[in-house]
Amino acid sequence: MSEDNDAVELDEDAETEAVDADVEEEADTTEESTADAGAEEASADAGTEETTAAADDVEAAAEGDEADLEDEEEASPFDDDVMPDDDVDLLIPVEDYLSAGVHIGTQQKTADMERFIHRVRDDGLYVLDVSETDGRIRTAADFLANYDPEQILVTSSRQYGRFPAEKFADAVGARARTGRFIPGTLTNPDYAGYIEPDVVVVTDPIGDAQAVKEAITVGIPVIAMCDSNNQLSNVDLVIPTNNKGRRALSVVYWLLANETLDRRGTDTVFALEDFEDEL
Repeated sequence: MSEDNDAVELDEDAETEAVDADVEEEADTTEESTADAGAEEASADAGTEETTAAADDVEAAAEGDEADLEDEEEASPFDDDVMPDDDVDLLIPVEDYLSAGVHIGTQQKTADMERFIHRVRDDGLYVLDVSETDGRIRTAADFLANYDPEQILVTSSRQYGRFPAEKFADAVGARARTGRFIPGTLTNPDYAGYIEPDVVVVTDPIGDAQAVKEAITVGIPVIAMCDSNNQLSNVDLVIPTNNKGRRALSVVYWLLANETLDRRGTDTVFALEDFEDEL
């Protein structure tokens, strides 16, 4: 190899080393700059997060006020459009009726029950007017208070109505026949379980059809808890309500018991929990 070539190679090596040194220095500088930038960015992010958090708190507070108004207007967990007059004085807050589902009817309605229906929902379920339910509970209590307690009979073939019906009977001193209603209970004096009540309270005119039939046969009045799909031809006093729901029946029987006792002038007051069967 010639000296000129050697010199060129040395120059190229020196230049390469110089470039490498510059690259390393630049890399070091870049890393330092990156580290510094990262630190500055982290600090900026922290500051931004604090500022954002503060701004979010202010915005959340403002949105919270708006949300509260929207919640009141749109009614939170419940559909509160359940009666035409919101200023009606009810026995319990309307929210308690709603949480128990007292207002929820079926997807069928009869002409008899139309006057107790407030509207129909988008899913086809009819909504019962809870102000009518409330008023009819008071009327039924007025009516029952005129009878000797032991002359009141309450029936429920529906499973969810059995416990509150029996509790109602215990509370007001009435008699209860829950489960299957034995034919002849009101009409066959030779039957061992024969009784002669003066008024019958039924949980559902369909499920308790035998009790209604015998009450009509012997000529005693029938008070019935009726859903949107019930016929009223053999019913003397209607209490419009969801008569298929466990909590709805508990609420209605509880209110009816307390109102009946109130009409009698007694100081006894039962809690709703007393009428709720454990699952």
